[in-house]
Amino acid sequence: MNHEPYSSRRARVAAQLGEGGIAIVPTAPERARNRDSDYLYRHDSYFYYLTGFSEPNAWLVLTADGRSLLFCQPKDLEREIWDGIRLGPEAAPAALGVDEAFSVEELHQRLPQLLENRTTVWWPFATHTGLEGRIDGWLTSVRARVRYGALAPEGQRDLCAILDEMRLVKDAHELDIMRRAARISAGAHVRAMQRSAAMLRAGQDVREYHLDAELLHEFRQHGSQYPAYGSIVAAGANACVLHYRADNAPIRDGELVLIDAGCELDGYASDITRTFPANGRFTGPQRALYELVLASQQAAIDATKPGARFTDPHEATVKVLTQGMLDLGLLDKNQHGTLEDAIANRHYFAHYMHRTGHWLGMDVHDCGSYVEPSEIGQVSERKDPLSGELIKDRPSRILRPGMVLTIEPGLYVRPSDKIPKEFWNIGIRIEDDAVVTDTGCELITRDVPVEPDAIEALMWA
Repeated sequence: MNHEPYSSRRARVAAQLGEGGIAIVPTAPERARNRDSDYLYRHDSYFYYLTGFSEPNAWLVLTADGRSLLFCQPKDLEREIWDGIRLGPEAAPAALGVDEAFSVEELHQRLPQLLENRTTVWWPFATHTGLEGRIDGWLTSVRARVRYGALAPEGQRDLCAILDEMRLVKDAHELDIMRRAARISAGAHVRAMQRSAAMLRAGQDVREYHLDAELLHEFRQHGSQYPAYGSIVAAGANACVLHYRADNAPIRDGELVLIDAGCELDGYASDITRTFPANGRFTGPQRALYELVLASQQAAIDATKPGARFTDPHEATVKVLTQGMLDLGLLDKNQHGTLEDAIANRHYFAHYMHRTGHWLGMDVHDCGSYVEPSEIGQVSERKDPLSGELIKDRPSRILRPGMVLTIEPGLYVRPSDKIPKEFWNIGIRIEDDAVVTDTGCELITRDVPVEPDAIEALMWA
């Protein structure tokens, strides 16, 4: 393992702790699924970002002078027979580039000693149940020694404030992994599209879980450790449920299928949504709505560039979608007025109720503030036209090269006597992963097509 990226990140964190600072970062706990079975283990993202270490029961300690200490599971022949080989404290320094490593069984003994005579203790707030109590316990042990000349940290700071900013801009190592994850996920979508059309042409019973199985096969076949999130495979009217979870409904000839799925590779997520005709041929109404969503996505892509605001792609999407809703009769011009009126009063919300993107990285909804840090004090107020709630707005984040975000407009049409019937029960979302570059953005998920003609050609190949 090349530990240089992780060593470099630890050094950057240490430099921001301040004189006498110390940081404590645990990994994620193992969680019981039922009786004596556990959920498949997944490390904590912050911990992995700084170590590249995926074993459970591990802690990282960083000090302001740049030293890094790891607490990990000790070597144990009996447990390793059952659970797998452990790295162990003796091998950890060379393997991970840390200065020292100890058995996690020594954590409670050593942490108070490490906290003595420190000024500030940093730890990730609100991310680990019970962590605050453990920190308090170690600090209590330090304070018990003040009569012997020990000093306890006077301040506690949220380590996420440092790590979130670091993780927001991806380095070359991270981008390489994310591009590979995107290619794997794109191949999975292609496989599912083709399977849907082939099964229907063969007269077979097709269920949502059949396509889900194709996704999982492709993920694992190409080295992905697991899905980045619970895959959505939604046929027909189910596509109008944004976070649809059931997966046993039939896929019928003439319906659209929406798949929102991405794999996780070496700790990094991908996130792709495609909507396609189950049989490989769009109907006229389906194509009309699909082309509208695609046009709105292109507007968002054009708006995704360095110097732009995070909200700019969303605003570009809303403008195109709302005009299309008015043109196609999803919104009544006589009732909802002009394009500007429909946007100002959020009439589009009936058919487009989510944002156009989110940060992407180690977590599918990755960390990082959506407010520009240098402008956080600039607050404006507005009244939400739908809820009547008073909203406080701050300037949106300025996009910089290396940031990664999704671009995912959608359109969801439920039955209504105010809407042409040919559009009922159509749900469409198109989502790609975009890396902000020096001149615009790079879409890393376009190995699966988005143009309707290209989708039809793929599914009939």
